[in-house]
Amino acid sequence: MTVLYRLDCPADRIAGHFGARAGDDPWAGGTVSPMQFAPVLTTGREAVAGPRGADQPLRIVPRQWGVPPPPSAGETGRGVLTVRNPDSPFWIGNLRNSEFRCLVPATAVMEWGRTDPATGKRRALWLGCADQPLFALAGVWKDSEVPSFALLTCEANAVWRAAGREAMPVILPADPRVWFTWLRGEWKRAAELLMPYPSSLIDELPARTA
Repeated sequence: MTVLYRLDCPADRIAGHFGARAGDDPWAGGTVSPMQFAPVLTTGREAVAGPRGADQPLRIVPRQWGVPPPPSAGETGRGVLTVRNPDSPFWIGNLRNSEFRCLVPATAVMEWGRTDPATGKRRALWLGCADQPLFALAGVWKDSEVPSFALLTCEANAVWRAAGREAMPVILPADPRVWFTWLRGEWKRAAELLMPYPSSLIDELPARTA
């Protein structure tokens, strides 16, 4: 499971890349840890009165990475970082309603690799996209105690499997039409985007990105 990611771009550059409104978001770049606030891109109606129109602009909204779990989970203080089962009753209502889907901008994600038999420690792997230095992860947001979001996951590609992972975050292609489908399309079409990113387009980045 992804437990860290990086977003090494300030808010104005993120907005320019995705054609969004930056507003007054103070993000200057850096590492995003669980339960930390970070920029997401949404066409939802947070802080916008009335129904969402077809021309609702894409904008940057700060949200906490980690959705508070349902009371039945019996957990406190631990946010749900990823969506493993999009058909779960906890998620499906939000995912079917496109205004709750969001783009999560990132420049690298961190995964724990396999244990090194010589040291007994797992190596931190920082992975990025060879074809898009700034990319979008598929996300979904909720409002409960705090404005929060989680990352969608899918079956792991060869790079993630080599690291011993069965799932990976959904990385969306660098195509505004794909972003539009995730943000505004019917769930049947949007769900088709939950697929592994090509292994050939994944780069292992230097450890200094951590």
